Amino acid sequence: MTTQERGATYTEVFANREFRVLFGSFALLVAGDQVKMLALSALVYARTGSPGLSAATYTLGFLPYIVGGTFLLSLADRIRPRILMIVGELLRVVTCLLMAFAGLPVWALLALVLVTGLFSPVFGAARSALLPDLLPGDAFVLGRSVLSMTAAGSQIGGLAVGGGILAAAGPAGALTVTAALSAVAVVVLRFGLPDFPARSAKAGDFPVPGAGEGLSAGSVETEGSPARVVGGGAVRETLRVNRTLMVDARVRGLLLAQWLPISFVTGAEAMLVPYLGGTAGIALAASSVGLAAGNLAVGRLVSPAGRERLALPLAVAAGVPLLVFVVQPVFWGAALLMLLATAGSSYELGLQRRFVEAVAEPFRGQAFGLSSAGMMTGQALGAALVGGAAELTSPHMAIVLAGVAIILCSLALHRSLRPEPS
Repeated sequence: MTTQERGATYTEVFANREFRVLFGSFALLVAGDQVKMLALSALVYARTGSPGLSAATYTLGFLPYIVGGTFLLSLADRIRPRILMIVGELLRVVTCLLMAFAGLPVWALLALVLVTGLFSPVFGAARSALLPDLLPGDAFVLGRSVLSMTAAGSQIGGLAVGGGILAAAGPAGALTVTAALSAVAVVVLRFGLPDFPARSAKAGDFPVPGAGEGLSAGSVETEGSPARVVGGGAVRETLRVNRTLMVDARVRGLLLAQWLPISFVTGAEAMLVPYLGGTAGIALAASSVGLAAGNLAVGRLVSPAGRERLALPLAVAAGVPLLVFVVQPVFWGAALLMLLATAGSSYELGLQRRFVEAVAEPFRGQAFGLSSAGMMTGQALGAALVGGAAELTSPHMAIVLAGVAIILCSLALHRSLRPEPS
């Protein structure tokens, strides 16, 4: 029985040395980012005394993904992944030290975060595109699950630990800690991860498809002389391949299925503070626990084929608990409902294998980057839309509407959320 038929195990995933290196560097990244954004928010508040500007600063991470994901993602396939990830960590070291010790005015701090953040989607895409190479078959899906659980865990532990570091060392000290974490990640990546070739170089001489052509696996010529990129230029190529990915009906459906339901789950989470006030932290922590628990349960207990069959029911189920907010539950009830909603987000595990198969290898980095950039953008828009609904109704009714949107989006995308006929 193959791994794909019986399902991989988390033990098998962590037995892979290269994955352990990738996981370790990712854990350092997410922990450092939590501390960095907390410290930056505190620094801006100390300089300006504006709680609104301080809160806006904490959400700055969304904006670079929109621009970087639109114009720069082709770099993830044109540059060797280890180099890209190391450059990303070094850039974070320099950024944090400048914010901590250069005495920059607030506008320069925010500009620095925005400009350096433009490349974050590229660095993340390089990491994600390596996973199918390191973890074949079903092990790849569990590897993605591990990274999702790590990101969820960082929202619980990262805020607590980051707050403690901030209280003990102040914003400059916390930023120094982030720089140190990134420096450790540089060492881990440099000496622990093989120097894989750039994906486009591995592919050989391939044309970049124009609009209207599919990018499914097998649609790209991969034999011949060294890589040739038609049209040149990272921006031009990124726009061309993004357009082609979105024209391919199979890829587009899988991308939308990864973006839309999750975006409204995030929108519902954004309403917890206005709905619950000072007790919102408990419900937000429950959301992270639900995300991690759902990924663990579906990844460990369900077969690969079962995950794909459960994708549609789980996506719909993510919206159902939010409908109960119509009765205005108290904080513990709200926390339980959010835990159940985010557990349904594990439907994405049923899409990962098909997404890898739908995209030709030379463009896999950009495809993963587009997926992540679209998810970040969608979460920002989802929060804005649900927030707008709250202005017109009330926070609890906005959460109910988010649940309705999740269910409707999932049903509208049923072809992409259901397993493809064999």
